[in-house]
Amino acid sequence: MEDDFAQIDDVHDVECPYCGALNSITIDPSGGSSQSYVEDCQVCCRPWEVQVTIDEDGAVAIELLTEDN
Repeated sequence: MEDDFAQIDDVHDVECPYCGALNSITIDPSGGSSQSYVEDCQVCCRPWEVQVTIDEDGAVAIELLTEDN
């Protein structure tokens, strides 16, 4: 399964939940199928929690959570 994760596109564009700016984030496929970390918006600098899920087919789902959630 580790080989499947190596095929994942590791750069994804996401929209900041605070200011709406487009940000590019890098997903580390070697981090496993479920990942969570904090990243700051590249524009407004507010932090959001990035939750990443990678399914068996290699599809990446990204959810951004704010302090308000």
